[in-house]
Amino acid sequence: MAKEIAKTKADDLKGKTPDELNALLLELSRKRLNMRFQKAGGQLENTSEIRKIRRTIARVKTFLSEKAQAGKATK
Repeated sequence: MAKEIAKTKADDLKGKTPDELNALLLELSRKRLNMRFQKAGGQLENTSEIRKIRRTIARVKTFLSEKAQAGKATK
């Protein structure tokens, strides 16, 4: 499941609503926290997944801020 979430494309994020993006952000944050604990305990085999999730979180936050700016511009 982490691979599916980590490979979220920008095109997929454009069509989502802010509520969906917030839900995805929460899920990614929890997954990242869990992976950090696994890494500290020596159980995580593929450490590059943490990097992919971190970048996906940044992508989601970018789209959230763009949607917020677009909402302010229309008012």
